[in-house]
Amino acid sequence: MSHQNLEFNKNEDHNKLLVSRLRQIMEKVALGGGKIRIEKLHSQGKMTARERVNYLIDKDSEFLEIGALAGYEMYEEHGGCPSGGVVGGIGYVSGRQCMIVANDATVKAGAWFPITGKKNLRFQEIAMENRIPIIYLVDSAGVYLPMQDEIFPDKEHFGRIFRNNAVMSAMGIPQIAAIMGSCVAGGAYLPIMSDEALIVDGTGSIFLAGPYLVKAAIGELVDQETLGGATTQCEISGVTDYKMPDDKTCLNTIRKLVDKFGTFEKAGFDRIEPSLPKKPMDDIYGLFPSDMSKTYNSIEILERLVDDSELIQYKEGYGKTIICAYARIDGWAVGIVANNRQVVKTKKGELQFGGVIYSDSADKAARFIMNCNQKKIPLIFMHDVTGFMVGTRSEHGGIIKDGAKMVAAVSNSTVPKFSIIMGNSNGAGNYAMCGKAYDPRLIVAWPGAKIAVMGGAQAAKVLLQIEKASAQTKGLEFSAEDEALLLKTITERYEKQTSSYYAAARLWVDAIIDPMETRKVISMGIEAANNAPVAKFNPGIIQT
Repeated sequence: MSHQNLEFNKNEDHNKLLVSRLRQIMEKVALGGGKIRIEKLHSQGKMTARERVNYLIDKDSEFLEIGALAGYEMYEEHGGCPSGGVVGGIGYVSGRQCMIVANDATVKAGAWFPITGKKNLRFQEIAMENRIPIIYLVDSAGVYLPMQDEIFPDKEHFGRIFRNNAVMSAMGIPQIAAIMGSCVAGGAYLPIMSDEALIVDGTGSIFLAGPYLVKAAIGELVDQETLGGATTQCEISGVTDYKMPDDKTCLNTIRKLVDKFGTFEKAGFDRIEPSLPKKPMDDIYGLFPSDMSKTYNSIEILERLVDDSELIQYKEGYGKTIICAYARIDGWAVGIVANNRQVVKTKKGELQFGGVIYSDSADKAARFIMNCNQKKIPLIFMHDVTGFMVGTRSEHGGIIKDGAKMVAAVSNSTVPKFSIIMGNSNGAGNYAMCGKAYDPRLIVAWPGAKIAVMGGAQAAKVLLQIEKASAQTKGLEFSAEDEALLLKTITERYEKQTSSYYAAARLWVDAIIDPMETRKVISMGIEAANNAPVAKFNPGIIQT
């Protein structure tokens, strides 16, 4: 067997193990608060959050879950918060793409942790950017009081959600809320600030203050149903619009309501009949290296993602450490900006490191991004970047200026942007390649991806030097054993903080995906983005 085949098999085994681990973690996360709490919900005649979402979406249709790993390995001193206590994403309801948001009552009775608020705001952001309807399946005890200072008062906290309800109404984005369990205190505003509200009889309730607080505040004794049950809110107060006998009837009624929606003006992105890549997609497992310091041919990865494996490269012979190409993905016309991980040779005979952004590649990418805006073509950024080139030659050549051109082009781009973090996404390279701060419509990572200011080995050595210098100022000496142990501790901590799971837990990425799902994510993302007309692009500050 050739060395090439051995390397392919080694990569394939490694990447398939990463995907297997992802699936195992997702299976555990999908249980929410656990089997006992799921059984308790069922005994009350209620469906779980995931069961509600699965029942609501069209049969055999795709569902793009957002933030499934939010809260992963966080809040362990509070018992954890799987999926941030809320399940949601983009799904098809009566043939229409909708954002679906469902509180998970198996996780602290659906209470809101800080990451829950951040995740809900992300759902609303996606709905607003893409002008897609949003459906809330409400079953929540409200703010998690032990952490109220981290979820209640700030600009991007709990109250921002109701502000967004009002903004979406003004934008004409349909919002439907179903009260399928508890809905208390400030949380009661979310369903009632939506356009229409359904409530399930016997299990749904909505009020500003529950029976215990009412008694404490004004001394009144009242039961939950009388205070804010379905009969009260549908037939006495008129707060809610539809009284439903059970979960399934409620979800069926939502489907019928969505079926009557009109449509917005489309953005007009070009799509033809989709084609699969001619080259086998699952080759990606063998082509993508298990050691992310190694180089590889990025074109071979792209050829296994795009329709017919066909790419039209822009400035192919110039700025070779970034690939810019037009292609189609699931029929949609796209512009791809991808880091090239090969070592390349310039016309002057100079070698350029793979995955590093040089002045010429930054200049090329900036021009390509402007071209895609001119032609109304969505942009796909494929990250495997270690950063911008450093050193005397690069500084004298104006790397900061050229890097600024690319960052400015990404910042001002108004066509939808989608980021796929395949491998490394380091330093300012993350910014130039449309990291989270640059408003990608969706940003996802492959299982082995790393997001960091710099690579783990370099960062660990820098941090070690800082620790040693600090110790020496205090008169402490380091033995070789002490230094090795400290380096190991720093490296392990840094590696954990740069992993795709650490990023997904904090919603720095929307999801970790199997590379085989890349086409699906991009296609569903562009379909959603096609609901919102593109603003006029102003390239004025980009000087080329």
